[in-house]
Amino acid sequence: MVLNYIWIAFFLIAFVVALLRLIFLQDVGIFSELVNATFDNARTGFDISIGLTGVLTLWMGFMKIAEKGGMVDLMSRAIGPFFSRLFPSLPKNHPAYGSMMMNLAANMLGLDNAATPMGLKAMKEMQSVNKVKDTASDAQIMFLVLNTSGLTIIPVTIMVYRAQFGAANPADIFLPILLATFFSTLVGLVTVSLIQHIRLWDKVILTYLGGMTLLVVSVIWGLSQMDKEQMRVVSLLAANLILFLFIIIFIVRAVIRKVNVYEAFIEGGKEGFFIAVKIIPYLIAILVAIGVFRASGAMDFVVDAVARVVAFLGGDTDFVGVLPTALMKPLSGSGARGMMIDAMNTFGVDSFVGRLACTVQGATDTTFYIIAVYFGSVGIRNTRHALVCGLAADFAGIIAAILLGYFFFS
Repeated sequence: MVLNYIWIAFFLIAFVVALLRLIFLQDVGIFSELVNATFDNARTGFDISIGLTGVLTLWMGFMKIAEKGGMVDLMSRAIGPFFSRLFPSLPKNHPAYGSMMMNLAANMLGLDNAATPMGLKAMKEMQSVNKVKDTASDAQIMFLVLNTSGLTIIPVTIMVYRAQFGAANPADIFLPILLATFFSTLVGLVTVSLIQHIRLWDKVILTYLGGMTLLVVSVIWGLSQMDKEQMRVVSLLAANLILFLFIIIFIVRAVIRKVNVYEAFIEGGKEGFFIAVKIIPYLIAILVAIGVFRASGAMDFVVDAVARVVAFLGGDTDFVGVLPTALMKPLSGSGARGMMIDAMNTFGVDSFVGRLACTVQGATDTTFYIIAVYFGSVGIRNTRHALVCGLAADFAGIIAAILLGYFFFS
């Protein structure tokens, strides 16, 4: 529903701005530019979708190997003790724990198709012990905010898009996204915990959070001791080494579990192919709307206005081109994806803005969409503090993404 209003607004605003340019600036070619933008962006959306087929087939194949090899289950068991402290209102050994851990582990590995059904199942299982059926329980809110914070280990989709646009190294956003999603998740978790009076000083919680924080701080500190060229070389080496190591681990574990690795890859590859085809109309729809909005001059007006304010305050304006992606992210995943693609297409896939847009896109998830789908699936109307906490996580992730973008790419 939100995307519907955004899509309509883009066209209406573009029409009004173009009409004003025609009346006051005598820009007689503006409507020709709008029409050309619709055709050009429709062709761009189609070309991108077709080009995604090969790379998406490849990665979905590896992810299916991971799924069948038990990597999702392994990650679920690893975070089990941590979860039992974050959901004190849920009875011990409640079936929702398994579904929640499977959902979050699948999200970390980029297994969206596996994550969503498990998330909906977890929400339904938690609803069985929810005393007020139309109001979100504490456990449901914590689970939802952990989803909206978007903790990701392997940002498969974003790397696929970067590869499609010809990035010199599609994985160069791997570490920035991993770090940004950590900060988003940390802020979301702490915010919910404070509101729900969860004991953050519990030794298990402190061990998990402290360990992860120490690791992230160590990575940032270590990279900060290098000059820009060293940091670029080391971060790229680490990102590609870690990614390929994951692939090897997926394969080796699947072999140990006696999984037919080749057949699993083919099965996942087929899913990747159909996903690439399925997104064609969605991608074309949002790219055409964004293209018309940009061609009218409306997007330039908004971005330039923000740039003037930032410059007046003495700040650096290089990040301003990524604001459309950042502002769209909490509202619509496909809309933010379209903005990310538009940024790569406009500024260049390996430009500062192109890389930063990808980092922002991967830094958090789509809060409004997740709230609508997850709570709507069990009939919850009163979301309590879920939206505020989800947006707090979004804001932290976006700010972290911008700062990390300067750290890695400027």
